[in-house]
Amino acid sequence: MSIFSKIKQTINLMQDIDLDALGKLSQKVDLSEIMKTVGELDDRQLAGLMRMLKHKGGKKGQHKLPPIDGDFYDLALKLTPQQRELQIKVRNFMEDEIKPIANEYWNKAEFPFQIIPKMAELNICGLTYEGYGTPYETYVMEGIIAMELARVDVSISTFFGVHSGLAMGSIYICGSEEQKQEWLPKMAKMELIGAFGLTEPEVGSAVAGGLGTTCRQEGDEWVLNGQKKWIGNATFADVTVIWARDEASDQVKGFLVRKGNPGFKAEKIENKMALRTVQNALITMTDCRIPESDRLQKCDSFKDTAKVLRMTRAGVAWQAVGCARGAYEAALKYTKKREQFGKPIASFQLVQNHLVEMVANLTAMQTMCFRLSELQDEGLLTDEHASLAKVFCSMRTRDVVSQAREVMGGNGILLEYDVARFVADAEAIYSYEGTKEINSLIVGRAITGYSAFV
Repeated sequence: MSIFSKIKQTINLMQDIDLDALGKLSQKVDLSEIMKTVGELDDRQLAGLMRMLKHKGGKKGQHKLPPIDGDFYDLALKLTPQQRELQIKVRNFMEDEIKPIANEYWNKAEFPFQIIPKMAELNICGLTYEGYGTPYETYVMEGIIAMELARVDVSISTFFGVHSGLAMGSIYICGSEEQKQEWLPKMAKMELIGAFGLTEPEVGSAVAGGLGTTCRQEGDEWVLNGQKKWIGNATFADVTVIWARDEASDQVKGFLVRKGNPGFKAEKIENKMALRTVQNALITMTDCRIPESDRLQKCDSFKDTAKVLRMTRAGVAWQAVGCARGAYEAALKYTKKREQFGKPIASFQLVQNHLVEMVANLTAMQTMCFRLSELQDEGLLTDEHASLAKVFCSMRTRDVVSQAREVMGGNGILLEYDVARFVADAEAIYSYEGTKEINSLIVGRAITGYSAFV
């Protein structure tokens, strides 16, 4: 190629350049010298120059980047306009009210009580329950909301899940009509907050085989003795659902323990590395007397307790999706802004490989949970369905948050970039509401026909 052909080709390529800007440039540099230099380039060097001019147009920031959105398969399109509106309403609340304070309260291990009245205005408590002042929406929508909460702050999502899912759910499923009327309307408005006490210091995965906390009936009262551990919201809850083993029948029964009940003590668990905003408690009951009217009237065995857990386990899988999505979107945003060697690290091959693996895991998790909630809406949900989602999503969330931290380098361990909080909180999701091992055995029994439980 002759020097004239090279210059002509370059000029043709530069025809879209702002001529006014070129004129200003000529006042600062010798354009004839630049053209001479271009003429001395070999074909490979000229091709590189042409690609640079074509893609950047000589104007920084001209390249329009796609929006940051973790919903890669557009599952939001499957929602009705009203559901989509509610999703956006919850997202805006989390972005405006929670995100600015999330790291502060997480770091202090304190709960922002001032957000409860504002959260109540969303009208999302007891979302899938019929009546009692609840919205009565689908399980798909409940999952979407759990994801939106965890996308910003897993601690707030956990607080909400304990109150709306486990505590309200226990009353909705196992309570008498009188108990539902007394508690659910006020809990739906978040005028009263609930907690759920099942796990014990020495009994976690083995709760189905026997609780250490006991209850015995004395006339019109029940006497509770024992301890519960890791009980979210229990330091300030107005009512705590306590599950105990009946000394007479050896069956599990549920009780509504009101705030301030004598013999009931809740101590905050300190020095956690995850969900630090959640106020977990060690509960000690010493001859704690509960009236028969506060015993859950429709709970006769652990099978009834399991109904509550089955209903809420899907929500925990969705929570894992939210944690992963928050980490992925934060990391993606960071890689588009962070520059090394003169360009955004999002343009590097190895970084893109991490991002693609993250969005692939996230998309697999979202589509699995979406179908899981559809099964729940269709009345087809089984224990193994919920357990498989909990196993898969909690594992993949660990992968996503780890890669999010990796692409952010040293900044990934700073709270101000949010990902460090997601990394820590993913560890809690991995363990609660059924460990990976227990849920794996539930699925294994379903697909093989053999129980490997001891």
